[in-house]
Amino acid sequence: MVLRLAAQSSTAASDASLVQAGRLGETWAQQELFRRHGRMAIGLAHRLVPNDPDIDDIVQDCFVSALRRLHKLENPQAFASWLGSIVVHAVSNHLRRRRLLLRLGLITPESIDLDSITSPNAPADVAVELRRVYAILQRLPVEQRVALVLRRVDGMEVPQIALNMGLSLSTVKRRLKAAEETLERSR
Repeated sequence: MVLRLAAQSSTAASDASLVQAGRLGETWAQQELFRRHGRMAIGLAHRLVPNDPDIDDIVQDCFVSALRRLHKLENPQAFASWLGSIVVHAVSNHLRRRRLLLRLGLITPESIDLDSITSPNAPADVAVELRRVYAILQRLPVEQRVALVLRRVDGMEVPQIALNMGLSLSTVKRRLKAAEETLERSR
């Protein structure tokens, strides 16, 4: 009866209660988690790798993985940040795999359509900076690229980046510093 009641008011349910119901196999709760956090996951992935035709599939795989591993989530209220870290890891692995395939000559480099990732309402200086950053990102090592996008584009603080990337604060700071130095040299 409690689960039926929660199903009827899923929009009012907390992430923690949805995770608990999802752990019990309640599909309505899993669907609500997807409805609530799908846009965030897709947006994060697209900011990390714009215009990649595989990103939607990667995000879908991330959700499937997260829903299968709900029992491993220690803090059920932290579903959104946990899902974000799963997306960051999956996209990082995708970027590494793509770089290897490029080196082996098995795929051709894809250019980023910078106009499609810049909002037409963005201030001119922001649009110029975003285009410059994404042009440089393609040359950065994957770890620096991901850290820089999370910082510069998503506006995350270093502790949140460390959590999402599964790294120490000092490692994130080193990667950000190296990426920022590359940006500075490119001016």
